[in-house]
Amino acid sequence: MMEHSNNQGTGNSDGRQRVVGLTFCRHGRAAFTLVELLAVIAIIGVLIGLLLPAVQAAREAARRSSCLNNMKQLALGCLNHESAKKRFPTNGWGFAWTGEADRGSDRRQPAGWIYNILPFIEESALHQMGAGLSGTARRAAHLERLSTPIQGINCPSRRAGLFPWAMTWSIVNAGKPSNKVPRSDYAGNGGELFLSPGFISPYNWDPPDWTSAPPNTDAGPVSIAEGDSTKASSTFANKDRKTTGIFFVGSIVSQVQVTDGLSKTVILGEKYLAPERYLDGIDGGDNEAALIGDNADISRWTEFTPFNDTRGLPTNGAGFGSAHFGIFGMAFCDGSARFLDVNVVPAVFRSLGNRKDGGPAGESP
Repeated sequence: MMEHSNNQGTGNSDGRQRVVGLTFCRHGRAAFTLVELLAVIAIIGVLIGLLLPAVQAAREAARRSSCLNNMKQLALGCLNHESAKKRFPTNGWGFAWTGEADRGSDRRQPAGWIYNILPFIEESALHQMGAGLSGTARRAAHLERLSTPIQGINCPSRRAGLFPWAMTWSIVNAGKPSNKVPRSDYAGNGGELFLSPGFISPYNWDPPDWTSAPPNTDAGPVSIAEGDSTKASSTFANKDRKTTGIFFVGSIVSQVQVTDGLSKTVILGEKYLAPERYLDGIDGGDNEAALIGDNADISRWTEFTPFNDTRGLPTNGAGFGSAHFGIFGMAFCDGSARFLDVNVVPAVFRSLGNRKDGGPAGESP
């Protein structure tokens, strides 16, 4: 009887069977010790600690670039307005007014420079809200516009979106906003001086000739009729003689009037705001809305030292500054935009806000 083997065989030269043995190897895997695991965790922590500042710096660099682009686009909007109308946009009548689409962009227009460049920054529909309407429907359209977000008016290092209206008074040609409103982080160049003649302020010894709307003489005239009156004309003429910037009450400045040179005169820049005031609408230079008339919400003055946003540091809402450490952004009347050092020489910076003083000497900072 033939026996069968469970092993496989192979033939060889002498005819005998050779059993092929199968060898199985078992490999063991050693586990991490607790000490080794802790060491790995510590190394990962160190690497993350080294990486995070670099990531944050890269993000801030991107935000700075976006902010500078915002200013450039707004400046170009102003220049396109000047090209079309032969003057920079007016800055309107006062903070208690918003835009009137049927009243052009000269001294009959109660809203400021941001409203007036809307058609030049791809926001024509927003600009035209209320056009052709009257009475309650017109006011309702103005209120809706006041509460509509606007792209490109906020610094991405600071904030975005809509913010609460905390004021007790109403907009003359709209009513009191019940919804949140957009606010701008960029302000137009009101000139080198704030508390001297040239700006309508309750602290100014040179108040307007018209009867002012509530709550004070910063508000603008009490009615459309008052804004069209001879008292308004005399107010505008008085301010025009005394101001040195691009945007002020009733302003109609052309490029020809920027005698210091377009590249040496600022048109707008980042405004200062303490961090704790970013969202609440309490700061006196950030308590209304973007689409109002002449006010510190949309204009600033170069007599004030620029600051980086600093918790607990109020500035009376009148100066430029930024959330970018060590620098702040400004755009010039030639459409260029760049960052300046917050330690810029005060006299040079002050001169940048004056369109007709013969300075600054040499290159601007």
